[in-house]
Amino acid sequence: MMRIAAAFLLLLGLLSGAALLAEPLHLAPISAGAALWVFFPLFSLLGYVLFAMAARRDQSLLITRAAGAALLLLAGSAAALLVLSSAGVLALQSSLSLWYVLVVAGLLGLAAALPSSKRED
Repeated sequence: MMRIAAAFLLLLGLLSGAALLAEPLHLAPISAGAALWVFFPLFSLLGYVLFAMAARRDQSLLITRAAGAALLLLAGSAAALLVLSSAGVLALQSSLSLWYVLVVAGLLGLAAALPSSKRED
């Protein structure tokens, strides 16, 4: 039961990050309020920690890699959008949320990906 709740929180965190990423593109009527800015790192971290605590060792490694990959995908998408905006391909009114997603998702994704890249003997 705790793994389901943890996975739900992690998913909510990732969806908050995706909403922050999509907001400057105006693809959908999304308004990135203060809650999304707080929920993105909070739910991502809380969901990951709860899942890691409730999971077996092999499941913990799997969720660490999956969460790290999803966060690095968000960070890479934010970086690509920032490059396209800087090159004049995309016209964005504000890029603050993209910078936020890039920094937060990049740091959290690297923190999740680095320990799992070491092989245990």
